[in-house]
Parts: sequence; C-alpha cells; structure tokens
Amino acid sequence: MAVPGSSNARSSLIVQLSPTKSAKLSFTVQIILTLFWLAWAVMLLVTDDSGQNYLYYVFFGLALIFFTYVVLQNTSIFGVQSYIEVTPQYIVQKYGVFRTKHIIAIPDIKSVHVSPYALRVTQKDDSKVYLDLKQVRKKRDLEKIKNKVKDIAAVNGFALSESTANRP
Repeated sequence: MAVPGSSNARSSLIVQLSPTKSAKLSFTVQIILTLFWLAWAVMLLVTDDSGQNYLYYVFFGLALIFFTYVVLQNTSIFGVQSYIEVTPQYIVQKYGVFRTKHIIAIPDIKSVHVSPYALRVTQKDDSKVYLDLKQVRKKRDLEKIKNKVKDIAAVNGFALSESTANRP
C-alpha cells in the first residue's frame, strides 16, 4: 500500500498548451485555407478528362498531408501534443507533434525567474532556458505551474524570483 502523498500522479503536473495562440494564422483560418486547397485539388482531379496528369494527384496528396499536419498540431485528437510537464525530477515543454521536447533536470537548476509570460531557468552551468507560458490556455493552469515550480524550489533549494507585472 502506498504512503499518502507519495503518488507519482499527484507529484506530476501536465498542462496542455494552445499552439494557435502564438500562430500567425489562427486554427480556423488554417483549416479554411486547407479545405479550399483540398476542394481545388478534388475539382482538378474530377474535371481532368485525360486521367493522365499525375501532378493533380501530387497536389491532392500535399493538401492531405498539410491538412493532417494542421489537425495534429492544433487539436488533441491523438492525445495531448503540446504541453508543459512539471515533476519533482524535471520540467518538460513540448510545442507539438513534430517539435522537440525541452527537458530541464531539476538538480541542474541554479535559479528560476517566474514572469507572467515565461519561466526563465538558469542552470548550474550558467546556460539559460526560456520556457514560454503564453500558450497556456487557462489562468488557473498558469497559476498551477507557478505554484508547482515554487514548491519544487522550496524542496530543492534553488533561487526563485518573480515579477508581478499583470498578464493581459
């Protein structure tokens, strides 16, 4: 039987990010443009009398690939793809399906500066890592991340500073 409070599920915090908050085109615009692209490709295929033009099939295939990319990048159909995870051992930020994870081991942290938009982590080798919090969907989730980092700082003894500027 596990000791109360020692559960790994309770010591880990995963917060889903919204990549479309920082995108130049919103998810809706991306989907609409991709659907127009698909419709155009289908129209080209249907109206082609010769059936010999392979470029139309390439055009349609590229449209399908881009549509899949947009859906995977911006929705959680296949699970959470963009997230920040804070555990007693590490902090991870992943921006999407085809993006790399940024992993910071807690023992390697020298200090953390918490601002309304980011966590700026200084590691013991004096390298700095910037974790963007602009994509956090809910204000409550943002507070959960900050409180979890504060708790970890108290346990592991690294310096923690915080700016109090308001987030829009």
